[in-house]
Amino acid sequence: MAQINPHINFNGNAAEAFDFYQSVFGGSFSKIVYFREIASATFPVPESELDKIMHIALPIGSTALMGNDVPEFMGNVNELEHRSKIVVQAESREEAIQLYTGLSQEGTIEVPMDIQGEVVFGMFRDRFGIEWIIEVAS
Repeated sequence: MAQINPHINFNGNAAEAFDFYQSVFGGSFSKIVYFREIASATFPVPESELDKIMHIALPIGSTALMGNDVPEFMGNVNELEHRSKIVVQAESREEAIQLYTGLSQEGTIEVPMDIQGEVVFGMFRDRFGIEWIIEVAS
């Protein structure tokens, strides 16, 4: 069966964001490629972009969270305009609470985590502007 791996664009702070995500989810990056590694005569990269991330992947369960810095010549990304969300289905209430608490630090709560009923669900925008839904897999 096909897998879906979310991919997030950043305006030069992908490394900071992915260090944060790694601190919450754990694990190790399976791949990090910097623009300096792909710069060539046919694909020139400005000096200011060389240390930015062209691709990064953090395995989470059987999928991976991926991302990159968008080169300045492509313009800025504005997650407030996109309204896309990453849905994480936790295996337990405890895991859902831990992920919600960790990822929402310094973020904006849109739907507080409800742990009273049968459905465990919360929605927020993290400090990098990325929207998340955390729920318990049923």
